[in-house]
Amino acid sequence: MSGSYTEADYEKSVMELFAGLGYTLLYAPDVERDVRSPLYDMVLEEQLWRLNPSLPNAALTEALGQLRTIENGALAQRNEIFMDYLQNGVPVRYFADGEERSALVYLVDYQNPANNSFIAANQWTVVENSEKRPDIILFLNGLPVVVIELKSPAREETDASEAYLQLRNYMQEIPSLFVYNAICVMSDMGTSKAGTITSDEERFMAWKTVDGSYENTAYAQFDTFFEGIFQRERLLDIIRNFICFSNEGQKSFKILAGYHQYFAVRRAITSTVRAAGSDGKNGDGKGGVFWHTQGSGKSLSMVFYAHLLQTVLESPTIVVLTDRNDLDDQLYGQFARCKAFLRQDPVHATSRAHLRELLAGRQVNGIIFTTMQKFEESDDALSERHNIVVMADEAHRGQYGLTERIRLTHNEEGEEVAKRVVGTARIIRNSLPNATYIGFTGTPIAAKDRSTREVFGDYIDVYDMTQAVEDGATRPVYYESRVMQLKLDAETLALIDAEYDRMAQEADAEVIEKSKRTLGQMEAVLGNDETIDSLVRDILCHYENYRADLLTGKAMIVAYSRAIAMKIYERILALRPSWTEKVAVVMTESNKDPEEWRRIIGNKHRRDELAKIFKDNASPMKIAIVVDMWLTGFDVPSLATMYVYKPMSGHNLMQAIARVNRVFRDKEGGLVIDYVGIASALKQAMNDYTVRDRKHYGDTDVAKVAYPKFVEKLEVVRDLFHGYDYAVFRTGSDLARAKTISGAVNFILAPSKEEKKKRFVKEALLLRQALSLCASLAPENLRFEAAFFEAVRVLLARLMNAGGEQRLSLPDMNARINELLKQSIKSEGVINLFSDVDREFSLFDPKFLEEIAKMKEKNLAIELLKRLIAEQVQVYRRTNIVKSEKFSEFIQRAMNAYLNGMLTNEQVIEELLNLAKQISEANAEGAVLGLTADELAFYDALTKPQAIKDFYENEELIAITKELADTLRKNRTINWQLRQSARAKMRMLIKRLLKKYKYPPDGMDDAVQTVMEQCELWTDNTDMAVPSFSPMQGYGYMPTADLMAAEEIRGVYGRGVSGEIK
Repeated sequence: MSGSYTEADYEKSVMELFAGLGYTLLYAPDVERDVRSPLYDMVLEEQLWRLNPSLPNAALTEALGQLRTIENGALAQRNEIFMDYLQNGVPVRYFADGEERSALVYLVDYQNPANNSFIAANQWTVVENSEKRPDIILFLNGLPVVVIELKSPAREETDASEAYLQLRNYMQEIPSLFVYNAICVMSDMGTSKAGTITSDEERFMAWKTVDGSYENTAYAQFDTFFEGIFQRERLLDIIRNFICFSNEGQKSFKILAGYHQYFAVRRAITSTVRAAGSDGKNGDGKGGVFWHTQGSGKSLSMVFYAHLLQTVLESPTIVVLTDRNDLDDQLYGQFARCKAFLRQDPVHATSRAHLRELLAGRQVNGIIFTTMQKFEESDDALSERHNIVVMADEAHRGQYGLTERIRLTHNEEGEEVAKRVVGTARIIRNSLPNATYIGFTGTPIAAKDRSTREVFGDYIDVYDMTQAVEDGATRPVYYESRVMQLKLDAETLALIDAEYDRMAQEADAEVIEKSKRTLGQMEAVLGNDETIDSLVRDILCHYENYRADLLTGKAMIVAYSRAIAMKIYERILALRPSWTEKVAVVMTESNKDPEEWRRIIGNKHRRDELAKIFKDNASPMKIAIVVDMWLTGFDVPSLATMYVYKPMSGHNLMQAIARVNRVFRDKEGGLVIDYVGIASALKQAMNDYTVRDRKHYGDTDVAKVAYPKFVEKLEVVRDLFHGYDYAVFRTGSDLARAKTISGAVNFILAPSKEEKKKRFVKEALLLRQALSLCASLAPENLRFEAAFFEAVRVLLARLMNAGGEQRLSLPDMNARINELLKQSIKSEGVINLFSDVDREFSLFDPKFLEEIAKMKEKNLAIELLKRLIAEQVQVYRRTNIVKSEKFSEFIQRAMNAYLNGMLTNEQVIEELLNLAKQISEANAEGAVLGLTADELAFYDALTKPQAIKDFYENEELIAITKELADTLRKNRTINWQLRQSARAKMRMLIKRLLKKYKYPPDGMDDAVQTVMEQCELWTDNTDMAVPSFSPMQGYGYMPTADLMAAEEIRGVYGRGVSGEIK
């Protein structure tokens, strides 16, 4: 028994957990079934008849046929068809009493969870392109709706990311299993996350609570994750109401709600039922406010809410209200992309009259989008129905208000008149007096904003910035001031301050009137040609040096006005004439625009095209210049940089900067570069956020946060390299740099520095992340130093992660380091990291091994050899049990002796080179004996006890080997790994064959066990590929065209001179 906690142990723990949740446990190899079907057919058929007792056999048989033959289209399209069946039933047509009839055959009883079958099966084999066995599959009524891939918590070299890659591999090898999938899970105990078949790894999310509380969710326990999602009633609720497809042109994305969305929507539904009076009490119409920070999926939460609302309120009419046309378009677009899930098409109300017509033309259902402006045209009632729910997006806008007041103004004749001004909220209330109102917002309601609470009520659910960042739902946003670079005079700065003061007064109409003169001055000052030139030159310098090579290089410039946006655009092209495709202006057109503007701005169709282009990470468009558009509701996850040249405050400011907080690959955070002094406005806006948000994000100035962190981490990695001189990296030639990097890797790979090596990899990554935010503040010498450590980290990581699936490749490593240096220190040279080695790594090339032995960096040479040998041993682990054990023990013994100081560098290199030669010679044994690669593995198993050869002639052993291999190939269909009875039969066949040859000799019974283990290994792996040997690369895998044709494929050992297969 191993002393470590293995993947198998973890699997048992998770299965035990499912038993506690009421699932029936099943060890799949004990089940007799067709392994080419991913369904648990027996249970499926039984449950289908049980859940649909009123339907005839013909209808149920038709439904089964449709389920089993979802064959058209890509995997995501097929899965979308299945999810529709799973959520809504399978539509069938059948004949009864001479008539054709239609019906829905239900796959799940959502109303009565106890009527369903819940099975947790481990080691469930599916054979398709190859044979695979996912760790755990959850079957709902015989349908494999959840696939769980686990990794050992005790092994450093594997983690949850490995589980994700395994899931992606399964989708290629056994895609039919994922046609019927609802949820995919990856877990290594420390990290447990759920996603869908279309989710990238960063979109897999933890489930951090069982009951919906957010108090203790910084770190989620694995049992919280599994109990939180997979309680039987909750799993049914998630499958039916919280998984949808968003169809975006040619692509479909399958979306699983996060835990924060699930519990918040459930709370919103409860609050709405109460507010509507549907719980038998008189409701007040105040559904509450749903505050989920920007970027955490609020629009999709609204889709889930609208879907669920149709069930609990018996088909209400939903009015979705926004305050701007572009927001209306964006939100409408999200609902339209999910219309199949909503089971109705959303519609746009084009005018107040159209809105009245849409409401009057129905008594139930309907999702109608409109803007506040449609209500402001009049305040007479549009509908007095009670079953209307108004969903207001960004419910805290200043336009809301219930009060009425008198404003003095002038009529057309110039006479002073008193005009009654009614708050928009009052008008909306009057227009739909009996509706229920719920507000959705990405920023908090201001403490002094009473009117929003009077319309909607208090918060239903709060998901703040701190929680969103902890969960990986968003990234933090940092701030860098570059106001000084513009050298603005005191008068200009005073004008900007006056602009902030004006905004702080909630844009009162009188204040706007009084400030028109000030605004004109602002336009003149900020639009001054010299100031624009300084601004654009600084943006270009900052972007090209520090941001262009980060992620996809996407950036946004926020301009004060439309005229200034055009000036910025024209100045950029004057300085960078080739950037015509790289930069674009995005704003609405106006009839007053000069002719030359229209050519650049275009119409709505042009803006829609630009949106698609900018969202495409591979497109040449990298910089968007905006004024108001795209500052709310517009998502480009890879966007990481925003240049702000427009005073903003409050929720407008927070909404704008949230454009850069979306999750994308290894993005550390978004960076906002400030040219107009938004720092105080940022702090003021944060006053309305939660206490912990103010603590964590109250001051996100990179000069105070990221730069000190960068300096701190630089000190840490310097200390780890104390004693190694890398000063030449900054001033030396490309060759000198290369030697400095490889020498540094050699230094940290010393046996005495094992702990320092692990710490360095971790700390150097933190150093890179900190620098990505504050590169413009770091002096050149520190940036060079950080670039050196990043090159060492990348090379070290490549070495440490090689082996197994990822091959060690010298050209790849060189290319990666060269690209890194080009980005970070603008190095144009091409360096070769291994000056003594000028070819691709190959363990089976004598000249290469000779060059390795001569390398001056001995620790690096040892690591290279160790990794290359590990790659080959990994191949043996899947093909040859005897050689795997032999070479694993050899390498372990040599490395232990080296680490314990019993072998010098030179001695361990000699040992490893000797092992490499042994492996090379071992691979040639098959050619001498006339055996294929898999036959050689059986021969090795038969002859493992050295004394065996004293009892048998070699020809006899070869005969046993060939007959054993042929027996296994011919009986491959028995699937002996799948059930005990088949395994017993296979063991009997092998023992009978061995007995025929009187194997083993007396007193050597253990020899049979080795043969049996090799047979098991062969059956596990022969479906995946057939081993082949290359003189340069050693053993590899040659995929089989037909699973049953393995016996026809002969290895290269059996080739004659002409190359024919013998």
